Amino acid sequence: MGLIQDKDTRYFIDINLKDLKIIKCCFDQKENLNKGRQNELSVHRLFLTKGQYTKFVDRCSVELAAVIEKRPTHVM
Repeated sequence: MGLIQDKDTRYFIDINLKDLKIIKCCFDQKENLNKGRQNELSVHRLFLTKGQYTKFVDRCSVELAAVIEKRPTHVM
């Protein structure tokens, strides 16, 4: 089974602060995200609402192909 999308799902993009490029576009359950703390100083995690994330991915899917994590999902 894939990643569950429910009220505890958090949507985010990770941005490399050195060159301002997106290095990851993903979502995960909030308990897996280390309370938003960043271990890497050169990376900033920007959280989005589900609507913002969906629109961003839809509009930029070609450009994000290398960094987006595609996982089967189960919506609750």
